[in-house]
Amino acid sequence: MNQSLYNGFLTAGRVWGLLADNFGAKVFFLVCVAIAGIVGAATASRRILFVQTVPAVLALLFVLLA
Repeated sequence: MNQSLYNGFLTAGRVWGLLADNFGAKVFFLVCVAIAGIVGAATASRRILFVQTVPAVLALLFVLLA
């Protein structure tokens, strides 16, 4: 239940960043997702690194380059 709530908050932040076109929110929440992926890979499964962290880092790069 805690993980679902956490993921819900992260998703809400990403949606807010997109809808409000808020650069700071986009960067903050993408970094949060990447960090969560790193922690998940270290504590649960390495697969999380590729499923969660890599897409977040790629999206962060695109946001920074835009």
